Amino acid sequence: MKGKAADYLVLDPSSGTYHENPEQVVRDDVEKHYWLHVGRTIVKDWRLYVMLIPTLLVFLFWRYLPMYELLGSFKVSDEIKPVSQQLFAGFSYFKTLLVGGSGLSTDFWRAMRNTFLLSFYGLCFGFPMPIILALFFNEVRSNIARSVYQVLTYLPKFMSTVVMTSLVTMLVKQGSLTSGMGILSQFLSNIGLISKDVAQGGLLNNPNFFRGIYQISGIWESAGYDSIVFFAAIIAISPTSYEAAQIDGANKMAQMRYVVLPSILSTIVIMLITRIGSLLNIGYEKVLLLYNTNTYVTADVVSTFAQRYGLQGAAKGIASAAEMMNNVIGMLLVIGANTIARKATDVSLY
Repeated sequence: MKGKAADYLVLDPSSGTYHENPEQVVRDDVEKHYWLHVGRTIVKDWRLYVMLIPTLLVFLFWRYLPMYELLGSFKVSDEIKPVSQQLFAGFSYFKTLLVGGSGLSTDFWRAMRNTFLLSFYGLCFGFPMPIILALFFNEVRSNIARSVYQVLTYLPKFMSTVVMTSLVTMLVKQGSLTSGMGILSQFLSNIGLISKDVAQGGLLNNPNFFRGIYQISGIWESAGYDSIVFFAAIIAISPTSYEAAQIDGANKMAQMRYVVLPSILSTIVIMLITRIGSLLNIGYEKVLLLYNTNTYVTADVVSTFAQRYGLQGAAKGIASAAEMMNNVIGMLLVIGANTIARKATDVSLY
């Protein structure tokens, strides 16, 4: 379309002449000197940008450079040649994993199923617990008591995975860390929830109990720490909202339902989207420290599958392809969850 002067200029009725729109002049000046303003901002706040350098380096070396190794999913594994010089293998590794029909394919689908189930149970039972804890902290009127409760629930998060899994192992086993009946096993046996034979054999040696132990220990470890975000959102609610609810006759439960939860809904949605994004990214360290050959059927996940075949089985191409498929599915879950959240609640990550 052909532009006209009236599209860019403003008519002065008194003189009948055209002149530039003052707002457009400002916009043009900003666009013209954009990089000059950016440079001045960097020079002015150079200390903040210097502090940002370590974070950028961490992302560069531990997030972006490792992406180069994803080429191993499409190359013939060779211990001598670098990835760029290896022969192209196409999608053969993916075909082996998906429709190979061998024991390798069976192990992969078992690991994928276990990964999804462990993550899904964690989402169903682990995600609401920080919200419940935050609501509980908000109802504690004594600042000293609330601080004590918060510290006690935060502490497990600051223990290393090795220490945490060792504690779990000692609770369900006694004597050595590989055999015997622990305090928790003995208690469950005494009240009749499990048989004595199962307790003596060790709950971590029984595949039927691995998922429950994994989820309960995960809630114990991270529920308190994850409640910080929700508690911060709750304390930001205006006291006038509670006063208005009290005038209308709302009790504590009604205030939680009609005041607190709607006020922190955006925070809940954002945290839920990020949680769904990491749905299939189970940290293999905890599973690796808790599982054994007896519990592969319910404990083996994609990360441990890749670790076992990539490092111990020398099948790096298979391991790389398995992890790549896992990450692609996770990315699609983020996109889907974000789209649904944006359409349903008008709250989204992007």
